Amino acid sequence: MDRARLPCQRMYYPLTFLIHFNYKFYMGKVLARSINRATGYLETHTIPSGMEHAMSRQGIANSHMTKREFLKTCGASFCALCAPYLFAFPQTSQAQMAKKGLIKTKPSPYYTPLTGGDIQCELCPRRCRISPGNRGFCRVRENREGTCYSLVCGNPCVIHLDPIEKEPFFHVLPGSKSLTVSTSGCSFRCKFCENWEISQAFPEDVYSYDVPPETMVKRAVQMGARSIAYTYAEPTVFLEYILDVSSHANKAGILNVIHSNGFINPAPLRDLCGVLDAAHIDLKGFAETFYQDLCSGNLAPVLNTMKALREETIHLEITNLVIPSKNDDMATLREMFLWIKAELGADTPLHLSRFYPRHKLKKLPSTPISTLEKAREAALSCGLEYVYIGKVPGHEGWNTYCPQCGNMIIQRTGYMIGEMYITEGRCAYCGNPVPGIWA
Repeated sequence: MDRARLPCQRMYYPLTFLIHFNYKFYMGKVLARSINRATGYLETHTIPSGMEHAMSRQGIANSHMTKREFLKTCGASFCALCAPYLFAFPQTSQAQMAKKGLIKTKPSPYYTPLTGGDIQCELCPRRCRISPGNRGFCRVRENREGTCYSLVCGNPCVIHLDPIEKEPFFHVLPGSKSLTVSTSGCSFRCKFCENWEISQAFPEDVYSYDVPPETMVKRAVQMGARSIAYTYAEPTVFLEYILDVSSHANKAGILNVIHSNGFINPAPLRDLCGVLDAAHIDLKGFAETFYQDLCSGNLAPVLNTMKALREETIHLEITNLVIPSKNDDMATLREMFLWIKAELGADTPLHLSRFYPRHKLKKLPSTPISTLEKAREAALSCGLEYVYIGKVPGHEGWNTYCPQCGNMIIQRTGYMIGEMYITEGRCAYCGNPVPGIWA
């Protein structure tokens, strides 16, 4: 799963530009700020002779600007850039303004009352027993006087337009745009989480939007999105919001797709299946010990979820993040490949994704590309027909090949679609059916 862009990060890019711009007007030996997530360090740079000559012609090279003046200039430029958004377009600014803290709450049907005012949440297999005034493991479900409340229904902290391939769905409307939505909270504690800033946050600690379901769908239509993707953190923790948005999306002819850890109980899963068009499940490993040690979860419910999605004939794709020394044992991977073929079908698209050091596993190396290539070869030899290598742009493993004739039927460059040879859901060369949603 790719990283989400938080509301505050949208101002990060212009700030980066302005600091770089003002850097050009610093003296011969300058201090430039290298930004990493809006923080950074100062290091010395030498201006190339050509630039120094140009600056001297303007009387700039010999000027002396202090660090305070440099940062002050950056700040002034930043404010100037922001002014049109804050004053010239008040309606747009207000519509997009994010707020910190709880915005809305909604009673949830997924709980069982217990004695003493306690409740048992029935959303995920964890089945948290929650005493009055407290919250469950996911941080976004609270017991208020014996009733379970969702604290994130209608309060997304991430809303933006993405290529559908970023989710990553490779067999759903290739080349189309998807409006991606997420709130804070998660039913896991993955040590390798790419979006831990929101998945492991309380809803009060992130900046969120107040977006009613009908407004979300209206935005999707205005932005030309053909689907709404519930993704980034863990979407099942805001299931009530998904159900509300989906009812409007279906009427507007917009697909509902989800990227989830699959850790959900059968009853709420049935409700989800009633509005879902496609699901992408993270099969994080194929051992209970892996799930318990690195995710604080369990494998069996995830496997059951994927089987249920198949039974409901919902398009399913799977990602396995291959982590060095943690879940890259080839024998275990083969066992996983054979299970997918037997239980879900040989035509289930599988994405073998590259791990990059992050969150609590920063000391591990990135997955060697050779490991991913060996795993892909093993998956194909086990009988899986559509196996991709994720997060290695430009690799041939990003393309789709017909398992019948071997021809490339979808060419991808990053998240962009090049050539595509699929006609009415079939290979244009040999007529072999290709699973997915193509129109």
